[in-house]
Amino acid sequence: MTSNAGAQLKIPAGLDGRVVRYRDLIPCRNAFIDTRTPGSDAKENFTIIGPGVAENPDQHVHITEPHGFNIGGARQPPRCVNSQHSHDTAEVFVVHSGKWRFTFGEHGEDAQVEATPGDIVSFPIHTFRGFENIGEDVGFLWSVLGGDDPGRVLWAPEVFAMAERYGLILMEDGSLVDTTLGQAPPPGLKPMPVTTREAIARLRRMRPEDEGEIIARASGAPTFGEQRVIGPGGVLSAAEGFTVARLGLPASESTTARVSSAPEVVFVQSGSVEVRTSLGTASLGAGDTMTVPVEVQRSYAAIREDAQLVVVRGT
Repeated sequence: MTSNAGAQLKIPAGLDGRVVRYRDLIPCRNAFIDTRTPGSDAKENFTIIGPGVAENPDQHVHITEPHGFNIGGARQPPRCVNSQHSHDTAEVFVVHSGKWRFTFGEHGEDAQVEATPGDIVSFPIHTFRGFENIGEDVGFLWSVLGGDDPGRVLWAPEVFAMAERYGLILMEDGSLVDTTLGQAPPPGLKPMPVTTREAIARLRRMRPEDEGEIIARASGAPTFGEQRVIGPGGVLSAAEGFTVARLGLPASESTTARVSSAPEVVFVQSGSVEVRTSLGTASLGAGDTMTVPVEVQRSYAAIREDAQLVVVRGT
């Protein structure tokens, strides 16, 4: 797969450069092999921190500084589908807005869960999954992928045929060729082989009774304080390289100041937040993301109203 891992390292200077605001997110509308397939052609993909798994080298990366994990996002209108696929590293979604259905299996028939704002969905590695916005409004998913290089996407076989029908060919190096733009496969480079039945047989098949391993619902979470969702002692299984926690703050209250030697990224699910550090203060609103400098004192404060945050920490 062609990724942005080799692009010039963009390490943000100061606090403003470490904030990616929802309103400033730059989407890629043809990031993957399925982005012309009817029902999937209106999705927007975002890489917020790290190269992600986009197959289009033109995908914009907001912050390239390695964290040991990637932060991204997907925005889709109602009835827009992300096709069945698998990852080599952990994948976690925070539902920021919209109502979503996540399906498992080659054809999405093995199991499914529905999720609404505040829910956190965690996918085991090496299992087919897909998702659809089943609500009536545009929805946004904020995502975490394990590793600095999360590898390539493994697509269900039918995705390859549909893509070629609409002019897209995935090559063996993971790059995407768009024949509608007059592009041709580079000499000596072959198309990516269609996923075999043997490869599919090696994947885990999820069952309806596995729902408790997949989703941590906001309705069951404490309103205030910090709750570990993913990682040791968490509600869901641990993920290699990062932990995920919910943090609820009452209006006008803040956390105790602390220092972290590991990467720490905060996402504002709702409310207004100040990130107070020894380097200054950054103000964040709903949908904004910030990576806090390591070895710098920080605290989080809710401004004017209660706030809900998601905090990802490297391990």
